[in-house]
Amino acid sequence: MNNTTVYVGMDVHKESFTLADYTIETEKSSHTRRTIADYKEVLKYLEYLRTIYGNDANFICGYEAGCLGYSLYHQLTKYNVNCVILAPTTMLEIRTYKRIKTDKRDAELIAKCLAQHNYSPVHIPTAVDEQTKEFLRMRNDHKIALKKIKQQILAFCLRHGYHYEGKKHWTGAHLKWLEALELAELYKEILDEYMLTYTTLSDKIERLDKRIEELASTDEYREPVKKLRCFIGVQTHTALSVIVEVGDFKRFESAEKFAAYLGLVPGEDSSGDDTTRLGITKAGNGHVRFLLTEAAQCYGRGQIGRKTKELKSKQAGNSPQVIAYADKANERLRRKFYKMVLGKCKKHNVATTAVARELACFMWGMMTDNIA
Repeated sequence: MNNTTVYVGMDVHKESFTLADYTIETEKSSHTRRTIADYKEVLKYLEYLRTIYGNDANFICGYEAGCLGYSLYHQLTKYNVNCVILAPTTMLEIRTYKRIKTDKRDAELIAKCLAQHNYSPVHIPTAVDEQTKEFLRMRNDHKIALKKIKQQILAFCLRHGYHYEGKKHWTGAHLKWLEALELAELYKEILDEYMLTYTTLSDKIERLDKRIEELASTDEYREPVKKLRCFIGVQTHTALSVIVEVGDFKRFESAEKFAAYLGLVPGEDSSGDDTTRLGITKAGNGHVRFLLTEAAQCYGRGQIGRKTKELKSKQAGNSPQVIAYADKANERLRRKFYKMVLGKCKKHNVATTAVARELACFMWGMMTDNIA
């Protein structure tokens, strides 16, 4: 059976791999094997399949995006194995009245999806993009830890009857108030430990943010980061995160498809003449979706058409065409937010999500030079 294309589905986990093959001719999976979680076992499995399908057989392997990241992909491609990472939300799923889910069935389903092209591949980032992405996500983990310790300090004060009368927490005045609290001996020790963790995390995030500014100023990222910072609410961290998470923006044919990739488009449940609109799909890259939603909240503040000194400073150094495009987007998005909230009485979250969707579309236009 020369020149046969064999599709190998791999259901991968931390401790084990389950492998299954599929061919168009037979239209079924066979020779399923469970192995330890080691790419060398996959290579041995492919050699075993060669004894069945012949030395001229072509193999296409694939696994779902998950805990292994890109490591298995890089290990297999190093040995010239054609490997694909499948986006789980785009895969064909067989639905039955009573679903039976096993590793064997998952591996067979992946192999079938590969053969029938019922999937979308995950974009494989460059080595530099992958390292930068991991650094940015590490910074976000520390940010989450800082947010949690802030909540714990405020809850501790509330439990013991200490109420801050100022307008805003975590200002210089608030920190002085925390230091001046007269507490029982053990309570004072508890608060000191909380504050030590708070200070450590705050200093670390400040240091990491400086490092992110350095990464964004490299030749590879300088120009795209400058362009994205022209939008309201988009700082260096957000701009760099979007760039390394998305990779090549031109792989999306249109702005609508880019928004769909981020899960910012509404879902639909229709049957016959009945059409039901659902909330956003939340498919695709949830990290970028979160960042754009945060940036979109800034459009709910400020006057339409007014540019702050900070925004003018961010836009400095860009071409007039880029600035004009960003100004058009900023005015449109701010007008859209106010119209939805004040004119149509929509909830703030609904308006923010709608603005985030359009912001994603404008970003796609900026990064693909569709700014006419």
